[in-house]
Amino acid sequence: MTSKQFVMVLKRLKKEYSKWKAPVVSFMAQTGKDPFRILISTLLSLRTRDQVTELASQRLFAMACTPETMAKLPIKTLERLIYPVGFYRNKAKQIQDICLILLDKYGGKVPFTEEELLSFKGVGRKTANLVLSLGFDIPAICVDTHVHRISNRLGFIKTKTPEDSEMALRKKLPLSWWKTVNELLVAFGQTLCRPVGPKCPECPIANCPSRKKTLNEMIERGENRGRKFGKLL
Repeated sequence: MTSKQFVMVLKRLKKEYSKWKAPVVSFMAQTGKDPFRILISTLLSLRTRDQVTELASQRLFAMACTPETMAKLPIKTLERLIYPVGFYRNKAKQIQDICLILLDKYGGKVPFTEEELLSFKGVGRKTANLVLSLGFDIPAICVDTHVHRISNRLGFIKTKTPEDSEMALRKKLPLSWWKTVNELLVAFGQTLCRPVGPKCPECPIANCPSRKKTLNEMIERGENRGRKFGKLL
């Protein structure tokens, strides 16, 4: 798949996007592009379902929404507010440490360089790029499992790890799509292009090798009768 074809796919997904549930971090960003809230929400979202992340974020921010107020919360209170997100005890300690560093070193403000964000314990490339993109409107490509899987499934890139995918996408994807590719592919991956049991008959992307293979197999088994396939790109 060429860069032009991949951009056509993203444009089509953008039209379909309103039918799908937005990723929780994107939803948080829409409520006000606060880099601190985006940073904390993204940390909570790691290895956690979106619904759990959303509720945990709402409970936490209702109690404290700045580094100053959050740093004052006892660690047990932090744990209680964010439970049952994955590794909630570790995350509570990470959040407390980050708040203290922000207050001590950055005047309570979230830094806007990749190097500084990656220096925080628990912050990886996915989190750093989301904060830069959604919090500061700085072009950055956030690659999670959905972006990595779907970009490879479509044949746009051939990589083995999310970090490799980020570097490959930086080279091939037009800058204007850097900030939106994660939001579109995450919503698409959660709704249709799932890791297991992808809903290929409902997918609007015609030139996907995986979709073509799945539909051919259905036709061979006679499972296409009466099925309505999604409108193709």
